[in-house]
Amino acid sequence: ARVLAPAQMTTTEDTHMNPYPVNTNLPASKSPLAWATVGNGILFTAQIPIGAEGKVVEGGIEPQIIQTLANLKHTLESAGSRVSDLTQVVIYVTDREHLATVNRVYADFVSEPFPNRAAIIVSGFAREEMLVEILAYAVVPSPTGSYPL
Repeated sequence: ARVLAPAQMTTTEDTHMNPYPVNTNLPASKSPLAWATVGNGILFTAQIPIGAEGKVVEGGIEPQIIQTLANLKHTLESAGSRVSDLTQVVIYVTDREHLATVNRVYADFVSEPFPNRAAIIVSGFAREEMLVEILAYAVVPSPTGSYPL
């Protein structure tokens, strides 16, 4: 699949409607995945607490949620979106006790009108050192600056 940055896309609406991966420049995964894709004007992404070197950040839930949200913001911007374009966020954590910290950090990340959000407690992730993962969906303006219907 061809990776297109917003500036490289043609100005036709057809390009915006066909699915394409977003070039985020986040560390490459060993799994067969794209950090984000856009289809029909919607960004689909899953973000984890990895730093620029490709390792899960250490120090507990606070640095992990901060890194995960920073990766999400970077991904949104790479797709031509903003945090305010988020429509739904699903936050997975490994411990109910993490929710107070997650909510505090998340409250500084978003502003009204807030996206729809869910928090789900899970028993673990593929990388055992991870404490959080975020699934998010956002509207992506078309190359002409309009939003999909």
